[in-house]
Amino acid sequence: MARPIPLRQSVYEALVELIVVGGLPAGQHLVEAELARRLGVSRQPVREALHRLEAEGWVDIRPAQGAFVHVPTEQEIDQLCDVRGLLEAEAARLAARAATPEAIVRLREGWRAGLDAFEADDLERVVAANAALHAQVTVLSGNAVIAELSAQVERRMRWYYRPVAFGRGRESWIEHAALIDAIEAGDEDAAAAIMRAHTQHTKAMYHEQTPAAGR
Repeated sequence: MARPIPLRQSVYEALVELIVVGGLPAGQHLVEAELARRLGVSRQPVREALHRLEAEGWVDIRPAQGAFVHVPTEQEIDQLCDVRGLLEAEAARLAARAATPEAIVRLREGWRAGLDAFEADDLERVVAANAALHAQVTVLSGNAVIAELSAQVERRMRWYYRPVAFGRGRESWIEHAALIDAIEAGDEDAAAAIMRAHTQHTKAMYHEQTPAAGR
């Protein structure tokens, strides 16, 4: 039988999502009472969630100061992008081997949705469409382990991607189109190389646009 989700888990998930989508920006002071009111819960599950968030690197708890949304360091950005590049390059290679015409249609639909969002200056849709397209590729790879690990990485990647989504702009979607072309052609090496370069371009843009990031 399905069991109800514990309140502390729901509060944790809500806070992570608020951080990812910018509702709680990097560096913001997190006050338990304010968060409890915002989420409509008592302070206890908020306190528990904050300690878990600290353990996972989403929040910093400073003695005598309280909790603050973590400011990602350049090293953290580099490491996550490098891991993402490894996982998703292999996913792209496998996707090129396994893709069906129906899968290609879905990829192109996702690509169109992302480009439309960019042209409409809709940041939320751009970030969501980017994450969805990458997830489609990893699922298409047929490797459940890669898909699971990529999903874990992608949540934090959405957080890192927001500040550079428009900086990457149309070029990012041109790279996505080239990736889909390579997958459709069954060119495993090209698909992997394009995905690897795509991730490195995002990392480089982050360093260009966020010079104040933690070091």
